[in-house]
Amino acid sequence: MGDFKHIDDPASGTPITVDSSGKLVVPDDPIIPFIEGDGTGRDIWKASSRVFDAAVDHVFGGKKKIHWFEIYAGEKALNEGKGDEAYGGWISDDTFDAIRRYRVAIKGPLTTPVGGGIRSLNVTLRQVLDLYVCYRPVYSLGEVPSPVRRPDLLNVAIFRENTEDVYAGIEWAEGSSAAKKLIAFLNDELCPSTPHTASKTIRHDSGIGIKPISVTGSKRLIRAAIQHAIEHPRTDGQQTSVTLMHKGNIMKFTEGFFRDVGYVVAREEFRNQTVSERESWILGNKERNPDLSVEDNARMIEPGFDHLSEADQTKVVGEVKLALDLWDTHGDGKWKDMVLVKDRIADSIFQQVLTRPSEYYVIACPNLNGDYISDACAAQVGGLGIAPGANMGDGMILAEATHGTAPKYADKDVINPSSLMLSGCIMFEYMGGGWEKVGAVIKEGIKKTIAQGRVTYDIHRLMAAEGKQATKVKCSEYADAIIENLRSLEL
Repeated sequence: MGDFKHIDDPASGTPITVDSSGKLVVPDDPIIPFIEGDGTGRDIWKASSRVFDAAVDHVFGGKKKIHWFEIYAGEKALNEGKGDEAYGGWISDDTFDAIRRYRVAIKGPLTTPVGGGIRSLNVTLRQVLDLYVCYRPVYSLGEVPSPVRRPDLLNVAIFRENTEDVYAGIEWAEGSSAAKKLIAFLNDELCPSTPHTASKTIRHDSGIGIKPISVTGSKRLIRAAIQHAIEHPRTDGQQTSVTLMHKGNIMKFTEGFFRDVGYVVAREEFRNQTVSERESWILGNKERNPDLSVEDNARMIEPGFDHLSEADQTKVVGEVKLALDLWDTHGDGKWKDMVLVKDRIADSIFQQVLTRPSEYYVIACPNLNGDYISDACAAQVGGLGIAPGANMGDGMILAEATHGTAPKYADKDVINPSSLMLSGCIMFEYMGGGWEKVGAVIKEGIKKTIAQGRVTYDIHRLMAAEGKQATKVKCSEYADAIIENLRSLEL
């Protein structure tokens, strides 16, 4: 190939490709680019890569092997490259081109330059490569201490939109010339003050920010969430669901719009595989009482129906009729085997993942909401040290550790590498074709190691606080224990 500017092509291995249907074609010797990461990235990559290689060898008996290809971003990119040639700054086109070419990649945590220039290296990677899904599964690893009594009840897959909302936001500083012009335009032209609109007047000493949410960005994110739910149904007896998380009661034309788009995607693209929550109520009412009139069904799903205007009553009745038109495909309980699409206000979902965690399964949300909810859920099962994540686009994935670089712990061989290891599990699952078994044995190896109490300092501290017996091990020793345990697993 030979068209990288600052790095050499891999000496061995075969690229992963995509067939005409968009499905990955993974060879037995795939080339997988990796970014080691800054700070503690050096420690956790050394530990994780050993676990990855051991798991691949155990699953495939030496018949398959990963050919790791190091690419650069962050601090290491400033000092690495081909010969004496500088790599080209914090990140270069070589990094983007390598991920595009080889399609499956993984990275450790990256520092973000302070001051001007790149807002965030992580955001830059996501936006330049159009990795529009930030996928954050959150689940219990068994014996990890938790601030909640039943962390095992939380098992969610969070689909966070990864390219717009605040990631594509534009801001103007308070007092800047641009902010003053924009405030004057908004106040004078778009929302001039009247007795009824005075609350819309923007104070002159305000900073201003704009957050775009588009049909395109919302559709593809929600489509991916629904497809995931269809392909990974719940196995605990509860109905598989996708929850649209939003603050649409206040931000009606951005987050409320995201919610509305979600129902359109479910209805137009997955009609025979999904049912909305309100449709399930209507169908359920009819199933319980076959003689129920349309108007009485409307009264049951819409509190205060008799006090609505005639136009609003007609709208609700029309909604009931449309749902009942689905009887042949969705009635007689058939909807219970479909993906239930519902929505929840953001503040409500934060308390419900604590009080009623088992009601949530797949959560689809705009960027900022996803940032909050993914970390909040991770805290319930032990924190970011064991929280995996990945950025996904069309036929492309960049798995990543979800925590920061923690430079004060760098090169001390103490940090917990579980986040990167479990992110690798997502990567293997994405590859398919039997590679998902690699992720499965890594997860089991980690669970078994934690159950044995052989843990890094962060988990050891939590266990000690609860009076549990545990042995504090180094990052490298933790990897040794996982390798030992995964090799003992029967396939």
